[in-house]
Amino acid sequence: MVLVAVFGVALLVAVLLSGLAARTVLSTSFLFLIGGALVSDGFLGLIHITPDSEIVSVTADLALFAVLFTDGMHVSLPKLRANWRNPARALGLGMPLAFVFMALITHFLVGLDWTTSFLVGAVLAPTDPVFASAIVGRREVPAKLRQLLNVESGINDGLALPVVLVLIAAAGPTADSAEASPGKIALELLLGLVFGVALPLLVSSLVRFRLLGAEPKLQPLLPLATGITLYAVCHLTHANPYLAAFSAGAALAHVSVEAKESFEPLGEALAELAKFAALLVFGALLTPQLFGDLSPGGYATVVLAIVLIRPASLLISLLGTSISRKEKLVAAWFGPKGFASVVYGLLVLQSGIPQAEEAFTLIAVCIAFSIIAHSSTDVPIARAFDVDELAGIPAGREENDTQPKETRSDARA
Repeated sequence: MVLVAVFGVALLVAVLLSGLAARTVLSTSFLFLIGGALVSDGFLGLIHITPDSEIVSVTADLALFAVLFTDGMHVSLPKLRANWRNPARALGLGMPLAFVFMALITHFLVGLDWTTSFLVGAVLAPTDPVFASAIVGRREVPAKLRQLLNVESGINDGLALPVVLVLIAAAGPTADSAEASPGKIALELLLGLVFGVALPLLVSSLVRFRLLGAEPKLQPLLPLATGITLYAVCHLTHANPYLAAFSAGAALAHVSVEAKESFEPLGEALAELAKFAALLVFGALLTPQLFGDLSPGGYATVVLAIVLIRPASLLISLLGTSISRKEKLVAAWFGPKGFASVVYGLLVLQSGIPQAEEAFTLIAVCIAFSIIAHSSTDVPIARAFDVDELAGIPAGREENDTQPKETRSDARA
């Protein structure tokens, strides 16, 4: 109950400060992270959470699923078909480059063996723009840039998981290699994609029956019920829940605009709650001992991962594209490490491989630094795209958008 009370107080403070956060570098994500750290064993000792506590993996898993489900709804499939090359470059070239570069600096600066170093690279390869929501959620930011970051982060979580599982199996004799066989991993990915597309199509077909259909006040619960069912089915069948969540959100928005519009306010609120809960729990893991266990080489690796590895990898992948230089630089900077890396880092810690604790310490500190850096810079950078509006000229609109520009005052991550 103490944890519930702490979450309630933190949520109240975050809501009261959200207006200020939407205009400044203050971040509500940072507030929950710090709040979790303050009430943990490392400081006030009000709550007792360890990395192997079930609440850690459950909250991170739920938050990642909820965020990906709502993110998928923001993807326009017609626009994605017309502009698929940039996300494909980021996923097909940028992500592998970040993976390899991260493994190299981990091996030489931290001293982990090659297999564990590549494992750290795989865990930290996925990006999560939920910690830079002012970029993907503001209409003054070019649609092409928002789509690039949104699609990249929605898909790379599922792509990284097979590599993580294979490397865990290769890193030590305690891991069960059968759990990471290529055939099993491919089946889990395929099932996730199939379930993610099939379930929304089935629900949409049922709604069209004459005797079925939701009354207006219950309409927002239809996508929610779909998401809950999908989450349960994926865990019962071992299908990849993250690929399923993102594809389900995109499929649902494509087959039923009404369902998307009715669910969007509720879905965004639930995703925020799940995210804040996971941040609070993750913050409780950030004890002084954790930061003290990381070597100077580890801190150098964390800094390079944030300010060099991600930017250089994505800039290389976008060479020759029509994206402006300004948009490339913004896309290169916003590669925050998020809930996927938390979940995969916990898999590493619980795997029993020889250097699991050293790898998790590096991963956890990198995630914490990334959340602080990216969630504190998204608003100033997003506002830099709004120079026309500041000059008294209406801000640019998305292609084929004939509606007046929305004024967003939502709280940001």
